[in-house]
Amino acid sequence: MDCWRKIQNSGWIFPTLLLCIYGFFAMMRPSEPFLTPYLTGPDKNLTIEEVTQKVFPVWTYSYLALLFPVFLFTDYVRYKPVIIIQGISLIITWLLLLFAHGVRAMQLVEFAYGMVTATEVAYYAYIYSVVRVDHYQKVTSYCRSIALVAITAASLLGQLLVSLAHVSYFSLNAISLASVSVALVSSFFLPMPQKSMFFHRKSFPEVSIGPTDKNPPSTPNQPNHQQDKDVITPSENSQKTHQTSENQDQKHFLAVLVQLCKDLKECYTTRKILYWSIWWALATAGFNQILNYVQVLWDDKAPSHSSAVYNGAVEAIATFLSSITSLAVGYVKMNWDLTGELALGIFSALDAGSLFLMHFTRNIWACYAAYLVFKACYMLLITIATFQIAVSLSMERYALIFGVNNFVALLIQTVLTVTVVDSTGLGLDIGTQFLIYGSYFSAIAGIFLIRSIYTIISIKCQKNLAGNPQTNEAEDQNINGYATRL
Repeated sequence: MDCWRKIQNSGWIFPTLLLCIYGFFAMMRPSEPFLTPYLTGPDKNLTIEEVTQKVFPVWTYSYLALLFPVFLFTDYVRYKPVIIIQGISLIITWLLLLFAHGVRAMQLVEFAYGMVTATEVAYYAYIYSVVRVDHYQKVTSYCRSIALVAITAASLLGQLLVSLAHVSYFSLNAISLASVSVALVSSFFLPMPQKSMFFHRKSFPEVSIGPTDKNPPSTPNQPNHQQDKDVITPSENSQKTHQTSENQDQKHFLAVLVQLCKDLKECYTTRKILYWSIWWALATAGFNQILNYVQVLWDDKAPSHSSAVYNGAVEAIATFLSSITSLAVGYVKMNWDLTGELALGIFSALDAGSLFLMHFTRNIWACYAAYLVFKACYMLLITIATFQIAVSLSMERYALIFGVNNFVALLIQTVLTVTVVDSTGLGLDIGTQFLIYGSYFSAIAGIFLIRSIYTIISIKCQKNLAGNPQTNEAEDQNINGYATRL
């Protein structure tokens, strides 16, 4: 009991522990790697075309529609209510997966899951509002690590249950429902933050609206202040206080929006942040698209009704490799200002090659291996991009850039979905889709390879000019001689 009291009284251990418990059970979903086989199997009996063209696109559209309002709402209500909403959305998602049937019901599942992904920002931002700055690095590593551990453990557990115990996909979804239910219960015990990054800062610049003169000069026709006091009734006084409070809230809300716009302008006028953000948005759009449809490709290469399914094992290995590559970035000493864009180009080219292999091969194991390379490369690059953007920004500005970059990525992903996947667009088969995604990453690689070559040559030329004083002196002499002759 004494130990528990110490944990509760500590400034950062108690909320971090509760958030990690929530994160572990929210991510502990062993059924997720087997979603496509479950939907196309006897439990839901949907066709692969219905899943690809009618069900999965709903997640992209709902995520896009919800991301920006949820981002602002999360900060306004100080995170905890949104974490609870995420827990409720997870339960709704898996209740529908278990007991609902038909295309419309599964589209509703995707909408609910769109709410889950849109509210993830609350999980990662909550901890910064309840702990001191000197604990940020430690609690960030705990919260992100526990999420990776949970995803890896869930994928591995699902694979073992399917392969060794022959557990049905329905039972896996029941286990996922139990896990997210524990997450929801734990969310109610999180302490309520007293501040947030934008709307509830300790200090914030005011924006004046209308006249700013607080004491206008009185005129002979106006009653003085003492007379006003004498005639104000309690009900009028209460009404004026309420109106004043509303006006202050409106001014504060406007001040926040104005400050956000100023921060965005200042951040994106920095070339380094702009170029890394462009890659972030382009690559994240493609990455999310691959994650959304890779199970459909696997089912096309090795149909789940007639082949052994190893989706869980592949996802577990992919998550583990991603965590290793992300961790390795912290130990690599390089001049990222010089070679960062070159790394973006090279590893984006590897991503493109992996996607082309996934398209052309008929071997499911080659397809699995290509996916492992693709995900590891992306996670390596997104870690570098995150560091390069965050290193020169405050926590508030980084959160803003993070939200805007993801919103732009979703816009691009929506265009891809409408054009390539949705039945209202081209409605291409899954193999052709991955050919287009490979071409998409090839274009990204080409852009940043060309940009990196230009950057390296420019820096080399500048160094050569700076390191050759004789040439500079000769040029100065020629100029002076020319001026003398004139």
